[in-house]
Amino acid sequence: MQLEIDKSSLVVYEALASEVRIKIIQLLSKNKMNIKDLAQELQISSPIVTKHIKKLEDAGIIRTEKIPGKSGQQKISILKVDHIEINFPKKIFHSFASYEASVPIGHYTDYDLKPTCGLATEKEFIGRVDEPKYFMDPKRVDAEILWFTEGFIQYNIANFLQKDEKLQQFEISLELSSEFPFSNDVWPSDITFSLNGIELGTWTSPGDFADTRGKYTPEWWPHNINQYGLLKTIRITSHGTYIDGDPLSPVSVNDLDTTCDRWTFRIEVKPDAEHVGGATIFGKKFGNHEQDIEFKMYYL
Repeated sequence: MQLEIDKSSLVVYEALASEVRIKIIQLLSKNKMNIKDLAQELQISSPIVTKHIKKLEDAGIIRTEKIPGKSGQQKISILKVDHIEINFPKKIFHSFASYEASVPIGHYTDYDLKPTCGLATEKEFIGRVDEPKYFMDPKRVDAEILWFTEGFIQYNIANFLQKDEKLQQFEISLELSSEFPFSNDVWPSDITFSLNGIELGTWTSPGDFADTRGKYTPEWWPHNINQYGLLKTIRITSHGTYIDGDPLSPVSVNDLDTTCDRWTFRIEVKPDAEHVGGATIFGKKFGNHEQDIEFKMYYL
């Protein structure tokens, strides 16, 4: 589950603001349980447990199912979520001027990838899944989601920096996850990023998520396959490269040739990676973030 710092996420924050509900989550992480069993473990009454369960259900953290019991139907509570990530508002660098570019995920300029793979527009799949040749279909420019198990996909943007402008920071933001044939919240994948042939580093995606529907994922998309990714921001600074503030590599803006005509950004899952778990890239009409791949160059 991915949360923003906004009103829409308050129901989740409120659900977590309880010692009893935290204990319920811990118990459900080990086993499915009914109200009576939870009440015995927590040493509180069943009606009080029911109120706490309702809070967690409303937040999308757990779900309940009716199953046959000794005296009729009984409700079983099941944990839906195994991780929560909170996205804080992005910092704005007021002291720098900037060039910005937003590239739709279907506007890639090169690729070499292996199944499982595929791509889809907001309305339909493009060609047949698991056949890489459809990545050359003319409809690819309308893609809003794409995925592959191994290989790379590449994007180009123009370099608008002038000779007298000095690059201070290069920022790339995109929503992505691992790739599993359906979905798997625990499916690590080592995804490597490169800019103009310089390897920026590797981030390990934790999984391929379908615990809840993506905020912008269209209704026709099957509920049991990848619904959303994690919004990751790569920043190349004067003292190294970071992803969401965590060190990624020692590559700095000083290592980049700022006189180039274009920037080439590559997203890759290497065949010899420790975790070959694929990559899924989400556009503005899929997933949880209404954006394409965003590039920002801050300069003085």
